[in-house]
Amino acid sequence: MKILITAKDQNTFEVIVTTVSTTTHIVTVSDIIHDKLTDGKISKETLLEKSFEFLLEREPNTSILLQFEIEVISKYFPDYENVASNWLN
Repeated sequence: MKILITAKDQNTFEVIVTTVSTTTHIVTVSDIIHDKLTDGKISKETLLEKSFEFLLEREPNTSILLQFEIEVISKYFPDYENVASNWLN
């Protein structure tokens, strides 16, 4: 599995996931959500990488939305924010 993250602007990132197949995702991480999830302790890129690892443990990359705001993950996986808080340690 390979995850490649490229910043498009301050809040928008392109995430390319390569497993059996390759998918491209556009993900928005606002400063407000970044601060809420990480308290600014890890970068947006690190948050995205760990978030995609979290998603890939639960579903194939072909099932991940192609464009979304990162906070949408918790609508599909209610434990997301609790798991994310552990990434700061």
